[in-house]
Amino acid sequence: MEKKQSSDNQPSFALAPINLILIAICFVIIVIGFCLMLGSTTEQSFNPDIFSFRRITLGPMISLFGFLAMIGAILYKPKNKKKTDK
Repeated sequence: MEKKQSSDNQPSFALAPINLILIAICFVIIVIGFCLMLGSTTEQSFNPDIFSFRRITLGPMISLFGFLAMIGAILYKPKNKKKTDK
C-alpha cells in the first residue's frame, strides 16, 4: 500500500495544523484547571481553604471543559478551500 502524499512529496498527517493548535489550547486549559485545584502544603493544622469554591467547583469544571474540548479538537475537520476534480 502506498501512503498518500501531496505533490510536494510531503507526508500527509492524520491531523491538520488547526487541530494541533486547538489541542495545545485545550491542554493549557486543562493545566489551568489543575493549577486552580492546587493548595497549600501545610500538614500541621486543619486548613478550611481546602473546601473553597475555587478548589472544589471551579478547577474541576475548567478541567472537564478542557477534556471535552480536547475531544472536539481531535474530531474537528477543517473545511478544504480547494476543489478537487475527480
